[in-house]
Amino acid sequence: MRKLKLQVQMTADGFMAGPNGELDWMNMAMDEGFISYVTELTDSSDTILMGRKLAEGFIPYWTNVVANADDPQRPFGQKMVDKPKVVFSKTLSTSSWANTTVANGDLATEVKKLKEQKGKDIIVYGGSSFVSSLIKEGLIDEFHLFVNPVVLGNGMAIFRQLDATQKLKLVKATPLTTGSVILFYVKG
Repeated sequence: MRKLKLQVQMTADGFMAGPNGELDWMNMAMDEGFISYVTELTDSSDTILMGRKLAEGFIPYWTNVVANADDPQRPFGQKMVDKPKVVFSKTLSTSSWANTTVANGDLATEVKKLKEQKGKDIIVYGGSSFVSSLIKEGLIDEFHLFVNPVVLGNGMAIFRQLDATQKLKLVKATPLTTGSVILFYVKG
């Protein structure tokens, strides 16, 4: 069975965005360790899951990166554009984005069907409500938490919908020269 892997940037106090979705706190410096980790994680997956709100910025962003021949992110951007994407939405029924389908059914049922398909693993990116729902349903197999050295005190948290304890097992902690740390957990 395919694994569902979460990759998310977050603060040291567990927020993935400020109270109004602010991302100005995020450390965008990419050292060799960050690039290597993200490349390996991306290459181990052949499908991207995301909620509609994130998709509205994520898909056009990477499409524009690929359209610019001089953009240094272009090789990675091509991976983001080429990988099949599944966007979960309560308001969209079809997608105008390339390589993208829309899922409207029950989240747990739809994700379990995807995990049962043949192929590489599946990677999921935020937003906070979508990721919180996946965590609450126990659907995430691997947590790749990119913890930035900043605290907000308030914001959008990915663990806010939990109604029961979920134990995690630390597989690896990778410190980066940028001051961030990548924590890799599996369900424990």
